[in-house]
Amino acid sequence: MDTYVEQNAKAWDWEVGHNNIWTDGCTQEQIDRARKGDLDMVLSPFKKVPPSWVCDLKGKRVLALASGGGQQAVLLSLAGAEVTVFDVSKKQLAQDASYADTLGLSMQLVRGDMRDLSCFEDASFDLIYNPTSSCFIDDVKAMYRHCYRILKPKGYFLTSVTNPVLYMFDEKQALKNKLRVKYTLPYSDLSSLSEKQLQKRMQKHDTVEFSHTLQDLLGGVTDCGFSITDLYTDTSGCMMMDSYVHDCYLALRARKP
Repeated sequence: MDTYVEQNAKAWDWEVGHNNIWTDGCTQEQIDRARKGDLDMVLSPFKKVPPSWVCDLKGKRVLALASGGGQQAVLLSLAGAEVTVFDVSKKQLAQDASYADTLGLSMQLVRGDMRDLSCFEDASFDLIYNPTSSCFIDDVKAMYRHCYRILKPKGYFLTSVTNPVLYMFDEKQALKNKLRVKYTLPYSDLSSLSEKQLQKRMQKHDTVEFSHTLQDLLGGVTDCGFSITDLYTDTSGCMMMDSYVHDCYLALRARKP
C-alpha cells in the first residue's frame, strides 16, 4: 500500500475508542430493528438511508466497502445479507469481528486498499455499500471501476461523496464557525500542505485527504457504466458551513445495467 494509505489505516486505528462517529458500533435499538428488516443506518454522516435503498437483502451478497467499525456491516448481516467487510483499518475490522462473535453473525473480513478490489471475482456481489470514504484515496475512479466489475448485473452501488467545496476552507476556523477560504481545488493533503504541515497532521493521527472534482466524483460513476437512479444530500454538522453550503455530502444510488 502507499504510505498515505498506511497512515490512514493507523489514523482510523487510533480513532477507534476516541468517539469518532464512524467507529462507535451500533445501538441495541438498531440491532433489534435490523433483525426485523428495518435498517437504521447511514451513508453520509447524519441522514438515514431510504428504506428502498436497503430492502430485500436476505440471501444477497453485500460488500460493505470501507465500512469497518461495527456499524453498517453488522446491520446488513442482521437483515439476512451475506456480508463481506472490506476496510484498511485492523481495529475497525476488529469492531465488526467483535459484534459478529457476540451476535452470532457470519461475516467475511478483508483488510485492503479500496482502490484495489482485485481479490474479488467479477459479478460477485448484489450490493456494494460504501459510506463516505472516497476522500481518503487519491484515485476515486479506480475504486469505481472495481465496484462496477464486481457487481452483478442489476446490482446496486450505494456511496456517499464529500462536496469538494468543503476543502476550500481553513478547517480549524470552520470548527469555530468562521469560514475563511484558504485552499484551491482540487485539494490534496499531499500537495496543498507543506511537508512540515503534513507531518504535523500525521503526528496528530489525522487522515490524509483529497477533495476530487465533481467530474470524477459523479461523472466517474456514470463513466464506468452505472446509471445514477437516486440521490440525496446531507449537512456537515458545522453550523456556519451548513448555513452556506447545505449540500455538504451527496449520497448516490447507482445501478449496474
